[in-house]
Amino acid sequence: MSSTIHPTAIIDRAAQLGADVSVGPYCVIGPNVELGDRCRLHSHVVLDGHTSIGPDCEIFSFAALGHPAQHIKHKQGPARLIIGARNIIREHVTMHTGTEFEKLETRIGDDGLFLAGSHVAHDCTVGNHVILANGVGIAGHVELGDYVYMGGYSAVHQFVRIGKHAVVGGVTAVVEDVIPYGSVTAERGQLHGLNIVGLKRRGFAREDIAALRRLYKFLFEGEGQFSDRLNAAQEQGLSGAPADILEFLQAEARRPLCLPKMTGRGTG
Repeated sequence: MSSTIHPTAIIDRAAQLGADVSVGPYCVIGPNVELGDRCRLHSHVVLDGHTSIGPDCEIFSFAALGHPAQHIKHKQGPARLIIGARNIIREHVTMHTGTEFEKLETRIGDDGLFLAGSHVAHDCTVGNHVILANGVGIAGHVELGDYVYMGGYSAVHQFVRIGKHAVVGGVTAVVEDVIPYGSVTAERGQLHGLNIVGLKRRGFAREDIAALRRLYKFLFEGEGQFSDRLNAAQEQGLSGAPADILEFLQAEARRPLCLPKMTGRGTG
């Protein structure tokens, strides 16, 4: 099978296209683009900048990938956008390169689904199997773990971390870090327990979910200061999914932690 390039597509001679790709009408591919094997571009897709796209991705009309960051101080240097394999990128999605203020790259994992009008800004790290529903906005320097699901028209503040397997409800503004396996809803994002539905769908064992419930209740509903409860939990030598939460809480953070509303417990 050979590649199919529509005659109206504009592809720079320096661009690197893999085997068996399909490029539809009126697509534009810049000189520093690497397009992986078997990728399919529908009409009017624009790929620019230092952009690398892994194999078997499907990109729909009017997506614009690899343009410079929307940052007034960015000098448009050798920043990159790196997209993994088997991603589905729907209409009007935008993803920007990194900047010199961080790590010079925006990185997207494998097997993601990015629905119409969603946006990934500069210097973000997006894990595998992530879903951004329609109109989701991810600001700069955000980290999304594996299997994160973002509901429609939700938005994430810059420098926020969202741990793996977390779910964010639609039309939610996330301005604080979200623990792995957490569930966040409300206009101004608040922690509302664990993503139990998602965990069951992904085949988590009943005992693993029970262990997560125990840790969540201890950390966010226990007596005393949150810092004391966290120290006590760390001393228990937990493993598996609960250890993921503790590791997340120990890591360096630039934003405060998203907490349940009105828990009545200290968080100092």
